Amino acid sequence: MTDKATLLQWIDRDRDVIVGFLQDFVRAPSPNPPGETREAAGVITRFLDRHELPWRTVAPKAEWPNIVGTFDTGRPGRHLVLNGHIDVFPVDETEAWTHGPWSGALANGKIWGRGVADMKAGTSASVMTYRYLHEARAALAGKLTLTCVSDEETFGPYGARWLVANEPEVLGDCLLNGEPSSPHTIRFGEKAPLWLRFTVRTPGAHGAYTHLSESATKIAARLIADLDALAGDEVALPGRIGEAVRAGAAAADRAMGDGAGAIVQCYTVNIGTIKGGLKVNIVPGQCSFEADIRLPVGGSKDDIMRRVAEILRRYPTATAEEINFTEPAACDPFHEMVGHMQANARAVSGIDPVPIISLGGSDARLWRQRGIPAYVYGPFPRGMGQKDENVDVEEYLHVVKVHVLSAFDYLARVP
Repeated sequence: MTDKATLLQWIDRDRDVIVGFLQDFVRAPSPNPPGETREAAGVITRFLDRHELPWRTVAPKAEWPNIVGTFDTGRPGRHLVLNGHIDVFPVDETEAWTHGPWSGALANGKIWGRGVADMKAGTSASVMTYRYLHEARAALAGKLTLTCVSDEETFGPYGARWLVANEPEVLGDCLLNGEPSSPHTIRFGEKAPLWLRFTVRTPGAHGAYTHLSESATKIAARLIADLDALAGDEVALPGRIGEAVRAGAAAADRAMGDGAGAIVQCYTVNIGTIKGGLKVNIVPGQCSFEADIRLPVGGSKDDIMRRVAEILRRYPTATAEEINFTEPAACDPFHEMVGHMQANARAVSGIDPVPIISLGGSDARLWRQRGIPAYVYGPFPRGMGQKDENVDVEEYLHVVKVHVLSAFDYLARVP
């Protein structure tokens, strides 16, 4: 019967195949927006077909297919779900990449290209886990489901959100995801975005007639400064989650940059876009901007909206509307799956990952919000959303091994 040593032998044997799959995946452009992912989805489905693995397409929008595969071992047990996304950030065509954004180049021990970190390496780890555990299914009990979705980068409704709402098959008992994070951390929760669009309207005027109208852009600038008062408040978390957050502060800095640990449990405010004015010699009559307010686990949308309303009372020409929100969520930082990943990371590479809460969002939140424990373990986010995005080959293979071995441990057949 297959054991973990055999799984590692298979992965080492197939090293070139595993690396080549990720290269091919990167070479299939799938920027979102616009969201066309059929070519990249085809890389996955051809691989699944080659290894005679079950899958089907769920596509509420034809150009954004989601790939869902499930196999049952035929023995009662638990149901593990693997989740990753196919879509990636768009590319700024004015930027000069060392290696082309869709090259999938292998150079200097790294694979290069848009989306290789976010998150085609992690999605590839899910695909490989599905493949190897299917081959080892005689040693397992329960079910394994693969979900590769096409609408994550914009928090869209046609990817994981659609599957969770419409396909009960994808829920399971636990979820494993390979979003870019760090081999030194396991993410058991994440902050949540509250996106608001503010609009300021005034009569406007000729640029020489500033006495006739207030400037919408100047009002917006003052409003933006006042909104900064929303940031910085810390939400305390008692119990096991609070214990893990405090213990993981240094690991959060290592994974997400110095200072990350200090804001994990704080509200933050970012002004992502601002638009106003028609010409330099016109007093702007309209200005709009979008604010990305991140709520920590335990944070309150109602409290933030109450404070926003208080600020807006000082700005009678301004209005606000909600454009996106999802509840912050966390699960047990000391769950069995965390223990499996920690033990396997130590065994594979001598790494001892620490459970943390993420600053950024992922589809894993959708399972946590339904009470299903969901954990993220992936490569460093090198160049994520920037030029020269890349993933170290050995780090990628480490993530593959940890996913495969941890999924095996979770579904291991009891004699």
